[in-house]
Amino acid sequence: MTLGKKDRANSWKKICIFGNFGSANLGNESTLQALLFHLQRLIPGVEVVCACPGPDVLARTHKIASVPISGTILKRFIPHTPLFASLRRMALLLPSEIWRSLQALWTVRTARMLIIPGTGLLTDAYGLKGSGPYNLLKWTLLAKLCGCEIVFISVGAGPIYTSVGKYLIKTALALSDFTSYRDAASLEYLARIGVKVSSGRVYPDLVFSLPEGNLPVSHRTKVVRPVVGLGVMAYAGSYSVADPNESIYRSYLENLVIFAQWLLTHDYDIKLIIGDVSDISTVQDFKSLLKASTANYDDSRVGDQPAFSVDQLLLQLSAADLLVATRFHNVLFGFLLNKPLIAISFHHKCVSLMEQMGMEKYCHDINHMNASRLIEQFQEVERDRGRLKSLIRERVERARESLDEQYALIFRSA
Repeated sequence: MTLGKKDRANSWKKICIFGNFGSANLGNESTLQALLFHLQRLIPGVEVVCACPGPDVLARTHKIASVPISGTILKRFIPHTPLFASLRRMALLLPSEIWRSLQALWTVRTARMLIIPGTGLLTDAYGLKGSGPYNLLKWTLLAKLCGCEIVFISVGAGPIYTSVGKYLIKTALALSDFTSYRDAASLEYLARIGVKVSSGRVYPDLVFSLPEGNLPVSHRTKVVRPVVGLGVMAYAGSYSVADPNESIYRSYLENLVIFAQWLLTHDYDIKLIIGDVSDISTVQDFKSLLKASTANYDDSRVGDQPAFSVDQLLLQLSAADLLVATRFHNVLFGFLLNKPLIAISFHHKCVSLMEQMGMEKYCHDINHMNASRLIEQFQEVERDRGRLKSLIRERVERARESLDEQYALIFRSA
């Protein structure tokens, strides 16, 4: 990677970040937190501007300049007829896109670098627009035209279903000056669909580089019963499998209910972990099933306080003794907090993370839920928790060192 295309007295003055930030996804927010910390550590005084779906949120929470990935030129209104709505949309399509492109160009014109950090951004499972492949290519192309370095850092990939999505992502990656993937599975996935990944590297997820001082320490003093953090998640749909099936979601909840009943009868308390606001309705579905199928149900033993920030979520996870989690970032946070755990896998990234941590035998496939097997895995984790804590601590430290190496490599000329 050769930096320094822009000849300025202070070429690091401005860095742009592109991603799905400012939303309710706490995993994405923690990725941004980690990157901002290391940017400010390595390049004091750097100006950062973020292109994201929630610029107002970022401006308020991180105090950084933020712009919408795809802005609007007219206020939205409710059309009187579907025909009028279609005609209006067609009439505004080209001028709107020109205006949005000019806004993006204005943002990147003085930047030294455009960073696409972490997260599972290389997918069309949520569509081509928004923070999907179309705007990803548009921003990388405009940045390249302005002489910016294009840097993809520890990004995740897949699934990519459409030929248009594949083309857009392949073209965006071809513009990159530095590319790394958060796991070998992402690199291999892209290679299978025809992306040239020979220059790509594999580095851990950026969340492993959250500063240790930001991680809470459990302050539990009186323990009546051990607490199991049980992370439930809204069904991932097409992000998980090509043909989503509602029966998978039902089986997931039903088997978790059986597992929860086993925990309660074996003298454990449960803390339901909500890693995204979209999971709140899933928690309610789960609790309804649990109440309906459990005799003498005691609500005080099943906590379900939602978390609305990364700090709140980390604090809740730190209060658990063991974890059984589904959301990827709940699993990763659990490792950062040195918690022995079981991951319910809904995507290849979950399997890759567990393999990276030496915990692959404690991965449970969401498409083949089996409460009896989950109970067996839990008992194994509990019996071996001392060794597992040492293993987790060692692997987390290794991930931190690897990410320090990556940051130094990218910003070495700062």
